[in-house]
Amino acid sequence: MSPRPEPIVHVVDDDSDMRESLTYLLQSVGLQVRVYRDGTEFRAGYRDDHPGCLLFDVRMPETSGLELYEQLVADGVRSPVIFMTAFADVPMAVRALKSGAVEFLEKPFNRQDLLDRVQHAVAVDIERYDRGLQWDLVGRRLDELTAREREVLDMVLAGFPNKTIAARLELSERAVELRRASLMRKMQVTATVELIRLITQYQLISESRMSRKMKESSGSLRRSNLPDR
Repeated sequence: MSPRPEPIVHVVDDDSDMRESLTYLLQSVGLQVRVYRDGTEFRAGYRDDHPGCLLFDVRMPETSGLELYEQLVADGVRSPVIFMTAFADVPMAVRALKSGAVEFLEKPFNRQDLLDRVQHAVAVDIERYDRGLQWDLVGRRLDELTAREREVLDMVLAGFPNKTIAARLELSERAVELRRASLMRKMQVTATVELIRLITQYQLISESRMSRKMKESSGSLRRSNLPDR
């Protein structure tokens, strides 16, 4: 398994002094930081290929932090977000939390409080990222199955017993047992119920990822078709 990339905190704030201050603060605890002055610059430079979190100012020219994150959610991005604002109100906080925000902070905030919340968000996203790597590993194990083992796997998932599988594939039950044992060893499971649960979860995750990629592709196409300002 390839090593996990270092987490990155993406800061979007139109205040240059705030960007500089947050960069210094976050780097002081060993975090990688990337800063952007507005949503347009962020959308042009952001890549969802590292764990980490998003730190968005709410009130910015043209696109607010809330609108920016809602666009990301529509594109399938699920990175944790912390919203910052000097002008908080209840409706804004509710909208932020409904959009998927981990935290909502009012400026000026306590530096240690911010660090604690950012580090918590990063830890949550690292866990999400690692789960993704684990499912990638399951996919590679599936790819290692032979065509004959895949035939048996499909029938096991359909609920057929060895006797029925043997009849349908015109094999002996012993041959089916050997193929079944081989595929379970490759998938690193010891029981049929464990195998079925693993493959079912993998299929759900794969469908979710495919849906997300389609959303991202659609979002990229929409952005590429926007007229230049």
